[in-house]
Amino acid sequence: MQTSESKTLTINLPMTREDVSFLHVGDMVLLSGHIVTARDKAHQFLASERLPEEKIPFSLKGGVIYHCGPIVKQTAAGFNLIAGGPTTSMRLEMYEHRIISYYGIRAVMGKGGMGGQTLDALKKKGCVYLHAIGGAAVYLADRVKKVAGVWKLEEFGMTEAMWLLDVKDFPAVVTMDAHGRSLHEEIDKKSYSTFKKLVGLRD
Repeated sequence: MQTSESKTLTINLPMTREDVSFLHVGDMVLLSGHIVTARDKAHQFLASERLPEEKIPFSLKGGVIYHCGPIVKQTAAGFNLIAGGPTTSMRLEMYEHRIISYYGIRAVMGKGGMGGQTLDALKKKGCVYLHAIGGAAVYLADRVKKVAGVWKLEEFGMTEAMWLLDVKDFPAVVTMDAHGRSLHEEIDKKSYSTFKKLVGLRD
């Protein structure tokens, strides 16, 4: 949802905390650079303890964690991303605040938004939540220039492994920002208020 004050920004990753401070709910972003996929197993692993940088084969600092279970095909030339749409973020709520705190990421991306614990971490650490386009896995895969690396493939499997993706103009919308706003929370409150009026409930 964009307002008259919303803007579209092209962002070259990695980001700084200052970069994040310019992002607000409703802004459209086009990401270019490296993003890293992570689902349930990767979140549980990363959140269990703070891993030193040298234990992770690619840097997460200033980067984007993408809630995505991609479909990847291995060819003679390497890996080829077939589909890469977002997965539901809320089921990772129990882990995300720790990952934001531990690894210095500047954006979490998925679909459906996240809860209060994550929102608090976004504000404290300077991070945003980006809502990617649901139901557009092949379209989003076309925004991936190449698969630049993978970690935990044998241990976690294809969809749960952490894939390093080199993206160009990957589209998303800021729906939770570092200033304490959550579009998901605001819509929930407005919807509930409308529901109460429809059924005749009073505060």
